[in-house]
Amino acid sequence: MNIDWSSLGFHYTETDYIVRSTFHGHRDEKGQLMGQWSEPEATRDKYLHLHVSATALQYGQEAFEGLKAFRGVDGQARIFRMQANAERMQRSAEGLYMAPVPTDLFCKAIRLALVKNIDYLPPYETGATLYFRPLLIGSTPRLGVGPGVDFEFVVIPSPIGPYYPGKFHCTTFIINNHIDRAAPLGTGQFKVGGNYAASFRATEAAHLQGYDCMFTDAKTHSFIDECSASNFIGIRGNQYITPRSSSILPSITNDSLMTIAREMGYEVIRREIPVSELSEFEEAGCCGTACVISPIGKVIDPDNDTVYTFGNGEPGPKLTELYQALQDIQYGRARDHHGWCEIV
Repeated sequence: MNIDWSSLGFHYTETDYIVRSTFHGHRDEKGQLMGQWSEPEATRDKYLHLHVSATALQYGQEAFEGLKAFRGVDGQARIFRMQANAERMQRSAEGLYMAPVPTDLFCKAIRLALVKNIDYLPPYETGATLYFRPLLIGSTPRLGVGPGVDFEFVVIPSPIGPYYPGKFHCTTFIINNHIDRAAPLGTGQFKVGGNYAASFRATEAAHLQGYDCMFTDAKTHSFIDECSASNFIGIRGNQYITPRSSSILPSITNDSLMTIAREMGYEVIRREIPVSELSEFEEAGCCGTACVISPIGKVIDPDNDTVYTFGNGEPGPKLTELYQALQDIQYGRARDHHGWCEIV
Protein backbone atom coordinates (compact mmCIF):
# COMPACT_ATOMS: atom_id res chain seq x y z
CA MET A 1 0.00 0.00 0.00
CA ASN A 2 1.36 3.39 -1.01
CA ILE A 3 -1.09 6.24 -0.50
CA ASP A 4 -0.28 9.91 -0.83
CA TRP A 5 -2.55 11.09 2.00
CA SER A 6 -2.16 14.73 0.98
CA SER A 7 -3.67 14.11 -2.47
CA LEU A 8 -6.83 12.29 -1.35
CA GLY A 9 -10.16 13.87 -2.20
CA PHE A 10 -13.72 12.78 -1.46
CA HIS A 11 -13.63 9.79 -3.79
CA TYR A 12 -13.42 6.02 -3.43
CA THR A 13 -10.05 4.45 -2.63
CA GLU A 14 -10.16 0.70 -2.31
CA THR A 15 -9.16 -0.91 0.99
CA ASP A 16 -8.42 -4.54 1.84
CA TYR A 17 -11.81 -5.55 3.26
CA ILE A 18 -15.48 -4.72 3.29
CA VAL A 19 -17.84 -6.14 5.92
CA ARG A 20 -21.07 -7.97 5.11
CA SER A 21 -24.11 -9.39 6.88
CA THR A 22 -27.24 -10.96 5.37
CA PHE A 23 -30.87 -11.29 6.38
CA HIS A 24 -33.14 -14.01 5.00
CA GLY A 25 -36.70 -13.53 6.18
CA HIS A 26 -40.39 -14.17 5.69
CA ARG A 27 -43.60 -12.45 6.72
CA ASP A 28 -46.00 -14.06 9.15
CA GLU A 29 -49.77 -14.07 8.81
CA LYS A 30 -49.89 -10.53 10.24
CA GLY A 31 -47.34 -9.25 7.74
CA GLN A 32 -44.59 -8.98 10.35
CA LEU A 33 -41.10 -9.52 8.95
CA MET A 34 -39.40 -12.45 10.67
CA GLY A 35 -35.75 -13.50 10.43
CA GLN A 36 -32.32 -12.62 11.75
CA TRP A 37 -29.06 -11.07 10.60
CA SER A 38 -25.93 -13.15 10.15
CA GLU A 39 -22.78 -12.33 12.07
CA PRO A 40 -20.80 -9.59 10.28
CA GLU A 41 -17.80 -10.93 8.40
CA ALA A 42 -14.92 -9.27 6.60
CA THR A 43 -14.35 -10.20 2.97
CA ARG A 44 -12.03 -9.13 0.18
CA ASP A 45 -14.82 -9.58 -2.38
CA LYS A 46 -15.99 -6.06 -3.28
CA TYR A 47 -18.87 -7.21 -5.50
CA LEU A 48 -22.48 -7.95 -4.57
CA HIS A 49 -24.06 -11.04 -6.13
CA LEU A 50 -27.62 -9.87 -6.72
CA HIS A 51 -30.45 -11.34 -8.71
CA VAL A 52 -31.40 -9.04 -11.59
CA SER A 53 -34.91 -8.64 -10.15
CA ALA A 54 -33.78 -7.80 -6.61
CA THR A 55 -36.08 -5.23 -4.97
CA ALA A 56 -33.13 -2.82 -4.63
CA LEU A 57 -32.79 -2.75 -8.41
CA GLN A 58 -36.46 -2.94 -9.36
CA TYR A 59 -38.05 -0.68 -6.75
CA GLY A 60 -35.25 1.26 -5.07
CA GLN A 61 -35.45 -0.57 -1.74
CA GLU A 62 -32.13 0.79 -0.49
CA ALA A 63 -30.68 3.01 2.24
CA PHE A 64 -27.20 4.10 3.24
CA GLU A 65 -25.20 6.02 5.83
CA GLY A 66 -21.91 7.90 6.11
CA LEU A 67 -19.58 8.26 9.07
CA LYS A 68 -15.88 8.64 9.84
CA ALA A 69 -13.02 7.37 11.94
CA PHE A 70 -10.32 9.86 12.93
CA ARG A 71 -6.67 9.39 13.89
CA GLY A 72 -6.49 11.62 16.95
CA VAL A 73 -3.75 13.93 18.15
CA ASP A 74 -2.87 11.14 20.62
CA GLY A 75 -2.55 8.56 17.84
CA GLN A 76 -5.73 6.72 18.80
CA ALA A 77 -8.54 5.82 16.40
CA ARG A 78 -11.90 7.45 17.11
CA ILE A 79 -15.23 6.57 15.46
CA PHE A 80 -17.67 9.49 15.63
CA ARG A 81 -21.29 8.91 16.71
CA MET A 82 -21.82 5.53 15.05
CA GLN A 83 -24.79 4.73 17.31
CA ALA A 84 -26.57 7.79 15.91
CA ASN A 85 -25.89 6.56 12.38
CA ALA A 86 -27.23 3.13 13.32
CA GLU A 87 -30.44 4.69 14.62
CA ARG A 88 -30.86 6.83 11.52
CA MET A 89 -30.41 3.81 9.25
CA GLN A 90 -33.06 2.00 11.28
CA ARG A 91 -35.49 4.86 10.61
CA SER A 92 -34.63 4.70 6.89
CA ALA A 93 -35.19 0.93 6.90
CA GLU A 94 -38.59 1.32 8.51
CA GLY A 95 -39.48 4.04 6.00
CA LEU A 96 -38.73 1.72 3.08
CA TYR A 97 -40.14 -1.43 4.70
CA MET A 98 -36.77 -3.12 5.15
CA ALA A 99 -35.29 -5.16 7.98
CA PRO A 100 -33.55 -2.69 10.33
CA VAL A 101 -29.95 -3.42 11.26
CA PRO A 102 -29.69 -3.67 15.07
CA THR A 103 -27.44 -1.07 16.67
CA ASP A 104 -25.11 -3.68 18.18
CA LEU A 105 -24.64 -5.38 14.80
CA PHE A 106 -24.16 -2.06 13.00
CA CYS A 107 -21.47 -0.96 15.45
CA LYS A 108 -19.76 -4.35 15.41
CA ALA A 109 -19.56 -4.15 11.62
CA ILE A 110 -18.06 -0.63 11.73
CA ARG A 111 -15.46 -1.67 14.32
CA LEU A 112 -14.55 -4.73 12.26
CA ALA A 113 -14.21 -2.62 9.11
CA LEU A 114 -11.85 -0.28 10.98
CA VAL A 115 -9.73 -3.02 12.54
CA LYS A 116 -9.38 -4.98 9.28
CA ASN A 117 -8.40 -1.80 7.41
CA ILE A 118 -6.45 -0.01 10.12
CA ASP A 119 -3.55 0.66 7.77
CA TYR A 120 -5.91 2.87 5.76
CA LEU A 121 -6.67 5.19 8.69
CA PRO A 122 -4.77 8.34 7.66
CA PRO A 123 -2.19 9.91 9.98
CA TYR A 124 -3.38 12.74 12.22
CA GLU A 125 -1.45 15.59 10.67
CA THR A 126 -2.86 14.97 7.17
CA GLY A 127 -6.43 15.97 8.05
CA ALA A 128 -7.65 12.92 6.11
CA THR A 129 -10.00 10.34 7.63
CA LEU A 130 -11.33 6.83 7.10
CA TYR A 131 -14.88 7.11 5.78
CA PHE A 132 -17.47 4.33 6.14
CA ARG A 133 -20.42 3.88 3.79
CA PRO A 134 -22.90 1.43 5.36
CA LEU A 135 -25.30 0.17 2.68
CA LEU A 136 -28.60 -1.68 3.15
CA ILE A 137 -30.31 -3.18 0.10
CA GLY A 138 -33.26 -5.45 -0.69
CA SER A 139 -32.08 -8.66 -2.38
CA THR A 140 -35.32 -10.63 -2.82
CA PRO A 141 -36.05 -11.44 -6.49
CA ARG A 142 -39.41 -9.85 -7.29
CA LEU A 143 -41.25 -8.47 -10.30
CA GLY A 144 -44.59 -7.71 -8.67
CA VAL A 145 -44.59 -4.38 -6.89
CA GLY A 146 -43.91 -4.91 -3.21
CA PRO A 147 -41.17 -5.11 -0.59
CA GLY A 148 -38.61 -7.90 -0.30
CA VAL A 149 -37.87 -10.07 2.71
CA ASP A 150 -34.13 -10.61 2.13
CA PHE A 151 -31.47 -7.96 2.66
CA GLU A 152 -27.75 -7.31 2.43
CA PHE A 153 -25.92 -5.00 4.83
CA VAL A 154 -22.46 -3.91 3.71
CA VAL A 155 -19.88 -1.54 5.23
CA ILE A 156 -17.60 0.00 2.59
CA PRO A 157 -14.50 1.76 4.01
CA SER A 158 -12.45 4.30 2.07
CA PRO A 159 -9.81 6.81 3.16
CA ILE A 160 -10.79 10.32 2.11
CA GLY A 161 -8.98 13.62 2.12
CA PRO A 162 -9.98 16.75 4.02
CA TYR A 163 -12.97 18.53 2.50
CA TYR A 164 -10.87 21.70 2.39
CA PRO A 165 -7.43 20.62 1.09
CA GLY A 166 -6.33 24.23 1.26
CA LYS A 167 -7.89 26.69 3.65
CA PHE A 168 -11.42 26.70 5.04
CA HIS A 169 -13.29 28.65 2.36
CA CYS A 170 -16.70 29.80 1.15
CA THR A 171 -18.92 28.37 -1.58
CA THR A 172 -21.60 29.92 -3.79
CA PHE A 173 -25.10 28.44 -4.11
CA ILE A 174 -27.79 28.97 -6.70
CA ILE A 175 -31.46 28.42 -5.82
CA ASN A 176 -33.46 25.95 -7.92
CA ASN A 177 -37.24 26.31 -7.59
CA HIS A 178 -38.05 24.03 -10.52
CA ILE A 179 -36.79 20.61 -9.37
CA ASP A 180 -37.81 19.00 -6.08
CA ARG A 181 -35.41 16.63 -4.31
CA ALA A 182 -38.11 15.18 -2.02
CA ALA A 183 -41.79 15.64 -1.14
CA PRO A 184 -42.78 16.82 2.36
CA LEU A 185 -44.41 13.48 3.27
CA GLY A 186 -42.14 11.34 1.10
CA THR A 187 -38.65 9.98 1.73
CA GLY A 188 -36.74 13.23 2.32
CA GLN A 189 -36.33 12.45 6.01
CA PHE A 190 -34.65 9.12 5.17
CA LYS A 191 -31.15 8.59 3.77
CA VAL A 192 -32.05 6.69 0.62
CA GLY A 193 -30.42 6.72 -2.79
CA GLY A 194 -33.54 7.87 -4.61
CA ASN A 195 -33.43 11.27 -2.92
CA TYR A 196 -29.95 11.88 -4.28
CA ALA A 197 -30.67 10.57 -7.77
CA ALA A 198 -33.73 12.86 -7.87
CA SER A 199 -31.49 15.84 -7.12
CA PHE A 200 -28.88 15.19 -9.82
CA ARG A 201 -30.65 17.19 -12.56
CA ALA A 202 -30.46 20.28 -10.37
CA THR A 203 -27.08 19.77 -8.71
CA GLU A 204 -25.26 18.92 -11.93
CA ALA A 205 -26.79 21.92 -13.70
CA ALA A 206 -25.55 24.11 -10.84
CA HIS A 207 -22.07 22.57 -10.96
CA LEU A 208 -21.82 23.33 -14.68
CA GLN A 209 -22.31 26.99 -13.76
CA GLY A 210 -19.70 26.77 -11.03
CA TYR A 211 -22.17 26.71 -8.14
CA ASP A 212 -23.74 24.37 -5.62
CA CYS A 213 -27.51 23.93 -5.56
CA MET A 214 -29.96 25.15 -2.90
CA PHE A 215 -33.40 23.52 -2.88
CA THR A 216 -36.60 25.14 -1.66
CA ASP A 217 -39.61 23.33 -0.21
CA ALA A 218 -41.60 21.30 -2.71
CA LYS A 219 -44.98 22.70 -1.64
CA THR A 220 -44.52 26.49 -1.86
CA HIS A 221 -40.94 26.99 -3.09
CA SER A 222 -40.57 29.81 -0.61
CA PHE A 223 -38.66 28.14 2.25
CA ILE A 224 -35.08 26.83 2.36
CA ASP A 225 -35.00 23.04 2.19
CA GLU A 226 -31.55 21.48 1.65
CA CYS A 227 -28.20 22.82 0.44
CA SER A 228 -27.42 20.19 -2.17
CA ALA A 229 -27.20 17.16 0.18
CA SER A 230 -26.59 19.11 3.39
CA ASN A 231 -28.53 20.95 6.10
CA PHE A 232 -28.57 24.77 6.08
CA ILE A 233 -27.36 26.97 8.96
CA GLY A 234 -27.98 30.70 9.36
CA ILE A 235 -26.29 32.84 12.03
CA ARG A 236 -27.91 36.07 13.23
CA GLY A 237 -26.54 37.63 16.41
CA ASN A 238 -26.53 34.84 18.99
CA GLN A 239 -29.08 32.79 17.04
CA TYR A 240 -28.26 29.53 15.27
CA ILE A 241 -31.15 28.97 12.86
CA THR A 242 -31.70 25.81 10.81
CA PRO A 243 -34.74 24.52 8.88
CA ARG A 244 -37.33 22.17 10.29
CA SER A 245 -39.12 20.12 7.64
CA SER A 246 -40.35 16.57 7.09
CA SER A 247 -38.50 16.52 3.76
CA ILE A 248 -35.06 17.25 5.24
CA LEU A 249 -32.67 14.53 6.39
CA PRO A 250 -31.90 14.91 10.12
CA SER A 251 -28.16 15.57 10.04
CA ILE A 252 -26.01 14.04 12.78
CA THR A 253 -23.43 16.75 12.13
CA ASN A 254 -26.10 19.46 12.51
CA ASP A 255 -27.34 17.82 15.72
CA SER A 256 -23.77 17.86 17.07
CA LEU A 257 -23.27 21.50 16.06
CA MET A 258 -26.56 22.54 17.66
CA THR A 259 -25.43 20.93 20.92
CA ILE A 260 -22.10 22.77 20.78
CA ALA A 261 -23.85 26.04 19.83
CA ARG A 262 -26.11 25.84 22.90
CA GLU A 263 -23.04 25.29 25.08
CA MET A 264 -21.48 28.41 23.53
CA GLY A 265 -24.55 30.46 24.45
CA TYR A 266 -26.40 30.48 21.13
CA GLU A 267 -30.17 30.33 20.93
CA VAL A 268 -30.78 27.34 18.65
CA ILE A 269 -33.91 27.68 16.51
CA ARG A 270 -35.38 25.06 14.17
CA ARG A 271 -38.22 26.34 12.00
CA GLU A 272 -39.20 27.14 8.44
CA ILE A 273 -36.80 29.71 6.96
CA PRO A 274 -38.16 31.92 4.16
CA VAL A 275 -35.68 32.45 1.33
CA SER A 276 -36.10 36.22 1.83
CA GLU A 277 -34.67 35.84 5.36
CA LEU A 278 -31.26 35.16 3.83
CA SER A 279 -30.81 38.93 3.75
CA GLU A 280 -30.86 39.01 7.57
CA PHE A 281 -28.09 36.49 8.26
CA GLU A 282 -24.57 37.60 9.14
CA GLU A 283 -23.17 34.16 8.26
CA ALA A 284 -24.56 31.16 6.44
CA GLY A 285 -23.35 27.65 5.79
CA CYS A 286 -24.28 24.06 5.19
CA CYS A 287 -23.19 21.09 7.25
CA GLY A 288 -22.66 17.36 6.83
CA THR A 289 -20.32 14.46 7.48
CA ALA A 290 -17.94 15.26 4.61
CA CYS A 291 -17.41 18.96 5.25
CA VAL A 292 -18.54 19.45 8.89
CA ILE A 293 -19.40 23.04 7.90
CA SER A 294 -19.15 24.55 4.43
CA PRO A 295 -19.48 28.35 4.76
CA ILE A 296 -21.61 30.07 2.15
CA GLY A 297 -20.31 33.30 0.69
CA LYS A 298 -23.14 34.00 -1.74
CA VAL A 299 -26.61 32.70 -2.68
CA ILE A 300 -27.99 33.53 -6.12
CA ASP A 301 -31.77 33.56 -6.61
CA PRO A 302 -32.18 33.78 -10.42
CA ASP A 303 -35.99 33.69 -10.35
CA ASN A 304 -36.12 36.88 -8.29
CA ASP A 305 -32.95 38.45 -9.67
CA THR A 306 -31.50 38.63 -6.16
CA VAL A 307 -28.05 37.88 -4.75
CA TYR A 308 -27.49 37.39 -1.02
CA THR A 309 -23.94 37.83 0.29
CA PHE A 310 -22.43 36.98 3.65
CA GLY A 311 -19.37 38.74 5.04
CA ASN A 312 -16.52 39.56 2.70
CA GLY A 313 -16.29 36.21 0.98
CA GLU A 314 -14.32 34.65 3.83
CA PRO A 315 -15.70 32.24 6.46
CA GLY A 316 -17.28 34.15 9.33
CA PRO A 317 -15.91 33.93 12.88
CA LYS A 318 -18.91 32.16 14.42
CA LEU A 319 -19.15 29.30 11.94
CA THR A 320 -15.36 28.99 12.04
CA GLU A 321 -15.48 28.65 15.83
CA LEU A 322 -18.22 26.01 15.62
CA TYR A 323 -16.31 24.12 12.94
CA GLN A 324 -13.14 24.13 15.02
CA ALA A 325 -14.96 23.05 18.18
CA LEU A 326 -16.45 19.96 16.54
CA GLN A 327 -13.15 19.07 14.83
CA ASP A 328 -11.37 19.35 18.19
CA ILE A 329 -13.68 16.70 19.64
CA GLN A 330 -13.35 14.42 16.62
CA TYR A 331 -9.54 14.58 16.68
CA GLY A 332 -9.22 14.28 20.47
CA ARG A 333 -7.98 17.82 20.97
CA ALA A 334 -10.89 18.66 23.29
CA ARG A 335 -12.70 16.72 25.99
CA ASP A 336 -15.53 14.58 24.61
CA HIS A 337 -17.95 15.01 27.50
CA HIS A 338 -20.89 13.88 25.32
CA GLY A 339 -19.34 10.47 24.66
CA TRP A 340 -19.64 10.96 20.90
CA CYS A 341 -16.36 9.23 20.03
CA GLU A 342 -15.54 5.58 20.56
CA ILE A 343 -11.85 4.79 20.76
CA VAL A 344 -11.00 1.52 19.02
